[in-house]
Amino acid sequence: MIEPPLKTKDGPRWEDFPQQLQTDVAAHLRFLAKHRKGHNGRHLRACKPSTLRTRRTDLIGFAKKAVRLGVPIEDLTSLSALLAPEVVDLILDKEWEVNGEQPKTSTIDRAKKLVAVARSANCLTDGQLTQLDEKRAVLKQYRKEGLTQKNLKLIRQVLNSEVWGRVVLCPDQLLRQARLMKDRAPVRAAVIAQVAVAIAILVEAPIRAANLAAIKLGENLVKPGGPDTSYLLVFPDYDVKNQVDLSFELDDYVTAVIDEYVHDHRPATTRGANEDWLFPGGDGGSKNPHLFGIQITGRIQKVTGLRITLHQFRHATAAVYLKDHPGDYATVRRFLGHHNIRTTVRFYCGLETIQASRLLNEVVRKHRNVGADERDRP
Repeated sequence: MIEPPLKTKDGPRWEDFPQQLQTDVAAHLRFLAKHRKGHNGRHLRACKPSTLRTRRTDLIGFAKKAVRLGVPIEDLTSLSALLAPEVVDLILDKEWEVNGEQPKTSTIDRAKKLVAVARSANCLTDGQLTQLDEKRAVLKQYRKEGLTQKNLKLIRQVLNSEVWGRVVLCPDQLLRQARLMKDRAPVRAAVIAQVAVAIAILVEAPIRAANLAAIKLGENLVKPGGPDTSYLLVFPDYDVKNQVDLSFELDDYVTAVIDEYVHDHRPATTRGANEDWLFPGGDGGSKNPHLFGIQITGRIQKVTGLRITLHQFRHATAAVYLKDHPGDYATVRRFLGHHNIRTTVRFYCGLETIQASRLLNEVVRKHRNVGADERDRP
């Protein structure tokens, strides 16, 4: 007897799907790669390569999931067949069933993305598009405002001054490690120094992973006042997800950390390439944002005990700032690069409960001390 091969979760290869579906997906991606008009008439920028890769991966994954759930592969003859309301309902309902009573954010977001694809590809009838949009609207009702429980748990940790202090001082410890191994293992030392620089930057400039990995010396990282002054970190609107210009003045400490890395460690990572990336990748170009994020998260956890992702740095810095400046959402909006302050308030207004509890504790401690003084009087 021969044991049959295990069926993989990935399902059939993309090459096994009908040729027209592959052609439609490729055409959709080419359309997104150009300047275009949205369904509301607005002019849209060409999508970045990373966005196109994500969109392609999402559509292929969706097609494979449809097959795993019983849709015959030969029926997926086009993008319109893949996005047909009955196929979308099948997959989203199954995801919702697995999620439990409340659909997860990933399921809610998937419905929104599929409607966006159908609209931009113009591959469904008006009636079909209405059905898809109704499904999106039903799921949207379950979207919770504010931070997820996972992120709230992290916020409670970083609002402890000792915990956040360990993160802020993490670059010092990593740079000491890099100095000790620089002579015997220069590349490993440089990678550790890269993480030190990334953490130092993220604490003062909570930028997105894609922007962090793509920082260029002399372009995004500059010293306007001359070589002996502090760095300015800048991103033009076209390089930012929300099309908002970002500018951060980095202090003397972060400047010193960057300069040490650039002069003592970065040359070991460039392998002779004449490129200006602050964080050069192993095969040319800049570091992969996803892999860089894994390195950063792992190092921080090893040094401080706290597990924090690159994106969670944005939540953490907002919470730490609001702890000392309650209600100052306008400033948080600026350094997070939110296009609309409603986004900032929606995410972080829940932190007011934590702040209110902290203020209440201060009042209680004050009265406790007064009561103790009166009790101790002769």
